[in-house]
Amino acid sequence: MTWAILRHQLLQVLATIVLFAGMLALNELLFRSLEFAPGINWVYLPAGMRLLCTLLFAEAGAVGLLAVSWGVSFLVFFPGNFDRAFMGGILATLAPYLVYRAARHLYGLQASLANLTPGRLLVLSLAYSVASPLFHHLWFAWRGEPDLMRGFAAMFIGDLAGTLVVLYGLKGLLALVARRAG
Repeated sequence: MTWAILRHQLLQVLATIVLFAGMLALNELLFRSLEFAPGINWVYLPAGMRLLCTLLFAEAGAVGLLAVSWGVSFLVFFPGNFDRAFMGGILATLAPYLVYRAARHLYGLQASLANLTPGRLLVLSLAYSVASPLFHHLWFAWRGEPDLMRGFAAMFIGDLAGTLVVLYGLKGLLALVARRAG
């Protein structure tokens, strides 16, 4: 691996950390009152950033997500619960990365995202919004935690709402910028 490639991937990891942390702060500012449980909101904008960073940066995005997810889990959401923080970071990273890998396989998703249509983006948003709460709640069930259906529903709704707001909001913003530039 050349220095230029390594530097490029490191920048992608850092961009992911900054974008995700920024989206966490924005979500906290706008939707703190909509928190169902620590780490589960009825609108969760960081979910959209997780999927976006993974689609844009692939493995480098996943590494950045894992780093920032662990940081937030250990320091903010679950400081006294090592198992929850450790697994939460892994599961939060695994879901968007597996959706990205499935899109590469099923759609032949290109690195440029040129063949990512609005319909495919919606399918990926739905798939991610099911995968993330599913992985988390399977782990919760394995640990014997109660009230799984309500938590799953809240996480699904929050992840889907946040993902759609971020991805389609960004798509609209890019279209507006392109229209002004043209």
